[in-house]
Amino acid sequence: MPSSDLILLHAPSVFDFRSKSILYGPVSDLVPSTPVFEMYPIGFTTIAEYLERHGYDTRIVNLASRMLEDPDFDVEASLRRLDAPAFGIDLHWLPHAHGSIEVAGIVKRLHPARAIIFGGFSATYFHSELIRYAAVDFVVRGDSTEEPMLQLVGYLRSGGSAHPASGSPEARRLGEIPNLVWKDRDGAVQINPLSYVPEDLDHVLLDYTGVVRSVARYRDLASHKPFPNWMKYPITAALTVRGCRYNCVSCGGSACAFRTLHGRQKPAYRDPVQLASDIRRIGDFSQGPVFVLGDIRQAGETYAERFLEAVGGYPHPVFIELFDAAPRSFLDRVGRAFPNWTLEISMESHDDDVRQAFGRPYTREAIERTMEDALAAGCQRLDLFFMVGLKGQTYESVMGTIDYSREMLERYGRESIRRVVPFISPLAPFVDPGSRAFEDPSAHGYRLFARTLEEHRLRLLAPSWKYVLNYETRWMNRHQIVAATYEAGRRLNQIKGELGVIDAATAMATDARIGNAVRLIGEIDRIMAEPNATERHIRLKALKAQVDNSNLSTVCDKRELEIPVRGWRINLVQAARVAVRGWWRRQTRSRSDLRL
Repeated sequence: MPSSDLILLHAPSVFDFRSKSILYGPVSDLVPSTPVFEMYPIGFTTIAEYLERHGYDTRIVNLASRMLEDPDFDVEASLRRLDAPAFGIDLHWLPHAHGSIEVAGIVKRLHPARAIIFGGFSATYFHSELIRYAAVDFVVRGDSTEEPMLQLVGYLRSGGSAHPASGSPEARRLGEIPNLVWKDRDGAVQINPLSYVPEDLDHVLLDYTGVVRSVARYRDLASHKPFPNWMKYPITAALTVRGCRYNCVSCGGSACAFRTLHGRQKPAYRDPVQLASDIRRIGDFSQGPVFVLGDIRQAGETYAERFLEAVGGYPHPVFIELFDAAPRSFLDRVGRAFPNWTLEISMESHDDDVRQAFGRPYTREAIERTMEDALAAGCQRLDLFFMVGLKGQTYESVMGTIDYSREMLERYGRESIRRVVPFISPLAPFVDPGSRAFEDPSAHGYRLFARTLEEHRLRLLAPSWKYVLNYETRWMNRHQIVAATYEAGRRLNQIKGELGVIDAATAMATDARIGNAVRLIGEIDRIMAEPNATERHIRLKALKAQVDNSNLSTVCDKRELEIPVRGWRINLVQAARVAVRGWWRRQTRSRSDLRL
């Protein structure tokens, strides 16, 4: 008897990362997760809440986090104990191409009668290829799959066949589910219209209390954590938008990608008052930072004003993003609403030409004025993010960005030096499918090494990130991109240590890791030149311990990204109370709806 109606599984980037020797490089240095990318997409949370709201038990199992946290965690034994009419697996970020497909194969072998459903941006892009894998029964396309998933899980829970005969009543039922890709009994692929594209996000509730209820129901905290260290640094997200007004060249979440892949002609926004309620609900049980995803000005000044007025006085840490320069009046309003806020600006390059070619419309002068105004408005910290691997960017330009980073650090003086913190990382491992650079690489100065899902899946098994990269540019080949990344990281780390942004021990440790990574890159290059495959395997295996020690916090210490969280972090008792209150409200509302 199934214990759940839907089990959502999050796989590691590479399934057998615990046994393989892969130098991942600094691909995840500037996000909370490791190179395994164990942080599951927030769509898991919204799908789980939406189905729970409609009476379906949904469970999240973060296999990647469990495997990372416990070297002895037995994936197959864990999956064998699970059961549900449907297993959902995300293929949102393309770096999960290997792990997600491997997990699908294991689940299908252990539970051959159960349906396996894929979803996510990359699953949407590669749906025609993905559905042809034997272990994949369904792909749900689009950026908003809550309603199609509800219909599909309802069909499966009622006993519907995953592969009905063509023309049968069951086939007609499946054919009516929007955005669905499926196979009939003869293996013929059926692609339903991409017709469910909601105009707003008012149907979505990013409610973490549902996850709390699931933890209690299944007595399984470890499988629900976004990443192993989450209880110590409980960062959460608030969803403002699906879609974007901007067209950054390599981004799979750009306006043109949303239009082509998801049928979204314009962004869909969450109601600003509901967005404020989402954040306050998080604050009821967590003092951790909330990342407000998306520039809140994309929907217009009125939207931003309504949100800031509704959320005003929220006491816990908040991250705010800007995609363009902002006026002082807006930043003052942010400062009044959030006494503890951090500003995130992805500047990409110090060079106006490189930045604007990428898709950021502002000048350096304009964004520096914004930075000054933000600090004056009470911004606690301002993070500047730069990238390696951009259109028009040379090795010398990358080093110029590091010189500019020193200038910025020195400009703000030692007494406030921690308030402006620059970071740099590579565009890695992949140019996003659906982006302008992926669809028309030569027009943007890119050369791609992989186009299909299977080609990307195989690249993820390469022994170093240099060989995983799916691109190089007209201005830097992949060897130069790797070299520029390490040298930029080394110089920036040195500057931070010199100016006191990080302590001497941290600077020395990071410098040592970068040195080891550079040495290992050279050693792996030499091994790759070995013609004998068996010899290559033996030599790579011998490097595994050294490689593993160099895979985390390569060009910066990940703790640099964290902001202080004082006092208790997660109040589990209060979280349980909030979860029970939310459950009771939903039950009351459901009974009222039935009476109507």
